[in-house]
Amino acid sequence: MNAAKTLMTGDFAKDTISVSSTLKETITLPKEDKGLSEAEKDAVFLISDYISRYRNRSQVNTSNTFTTMQTALNALSGHYKTFANRPVPENLKERLNKELSKAEKLAVKEMN
Repeated sequence: MNAAKTLMTGDFAKDTISVSSTLKETITLPKEDKGLSEAEKDAVFLISDYISRYRNRSQVNTSNTFTTMQTALNALSGHYKTFANRPVPENLKERLNKELSKAEKLAVKEMN
């Protein structure tokens, strides 16, 4: 991916759902998957892109959706940066799935 290009659309709810969905798929990839390394690099870029886009936007950065996403994204990013080339532990996967799913549900509510 081109680091200068953003994948965010500017629609907070849609971006939240998209990022959450992509990351949930990434953390379920088996460690033998040939695309895992690339998927993890893409995930780190996606996390940075999302946080960069929305962290300083007062209309969203105080919402439950953003704070839930930020908690999950920080945990996953921290794992990838600290434990590169090691699979995401099951307890972290479980926590991330819960938090990302919660953020998706909150985002859907905000869309309606």
